[in-house]
Amino acid sequence: MTTQEVGADAHLATRIDKMHSRDRTGLIIFITVLWCTMLFALVTIWPYISVPAIRIILTIACGLVLAFNTAAIVAMLRHYQEDKHFIYGLDLKHLDEMQRRRR
Repeated sequence: MTTQEVGADAHLATRIDKMHSRDRTGLIIFITVLWCTMLFALVTIWPYISVPAIRIILTIACGLVLAFNTAAIVAMLRHYQEDKHFIYGLDLKHLDEMQRRRR
């Protein structure tokens, strides 16, 4: 490998890490907003529900939605971490090619 190729690989790795970091931050924000929204909705409608069985059903449903969505996003983050060079490397190559074509 030449010095130029090593530098290009290091630059690509830096760009991949930046993209992965942005995606991870966005997903963490999304999960936080989802939890806040679901809990806010549950607390807001709580006084209007007079049937205890409905309260139980809504609480369980809210918990399941939060648990499954959080688990899915955590699994996706782990997959992205494992394969980030393949996933983001491909994206960056396509983005670079699109920029070259525009010039």
